[in-house]
Amino acid sequence: MRRFLCLLVLLCGIGALQAAPAKTLIVLGDSLSAAHNIPVESGWVHLLEVRLNDMEPGWTVVNASISGETSLSGRNRLPALLAQYHPRIAVIELGANDGLQGLSLSTLHDNLGAMIDAAQHAGAKVLLLGIELPVNYGPQYRDGLRAVYADLARDKHVALVPFLLDGVALNPALMQEDGLHPMAAGEPIVLNTVWNQLKPLLH
Repeated sequence: MRRFLCLLVLLCGIGALQAAPAKTLIVLGDSLSAAHNIPVESGWVHLLEVRLNDMEPGWTVVNASISGETSLSGRNRLPALLAQYHPRIAVIELGANDGLQGLSLSTLHDNLGAMIDAAQHAGAKVLLLGIELPVNYGPQYRDGLRAVYADLARDKHVALVPFLLDGVALNPALMQEDGLHPMAAGEPIVLNTVWNQLKPLLH
């Protein structure tokens, strides 16, 4: 009888381990996270998956990024992604296309805020990735864009990378000819920038 009970406990323990929910991290972004014009395996999101497999086994990375994505389209897509993947961490990298189109910063703020709220309500920790615009957009708009990310991170109590392309954007050797997207050589730097804020969220 004792052997039977021990076997039953062991089997139940194995079943519990097998039924443990997967640790999923989802990236919702635009072309900066979708490996624009470079091999997918060179993009920072894929490099993140490789690093997690090496350093933090058990995580699954879902790259839901789409080139051209705006904050509004990301806001519309996010609920279905949360329902499908139940992520523990949601990395939100949106706003570049809003800015390049000169869209309302208050609307960007509302859309990003709604995404953060939705992710947190679903039980996910959030990492917000900020972007910068070229200088020809003027200091007022550029400063306002920075403030959107900083204000949301403060008010929503989420981790923030102020500028995703820090250390890359101003180096022509690391940027594609469009001046907006990193070359493959710049992607490891992007990953390290993200990693500094992401690592504390993994535990």
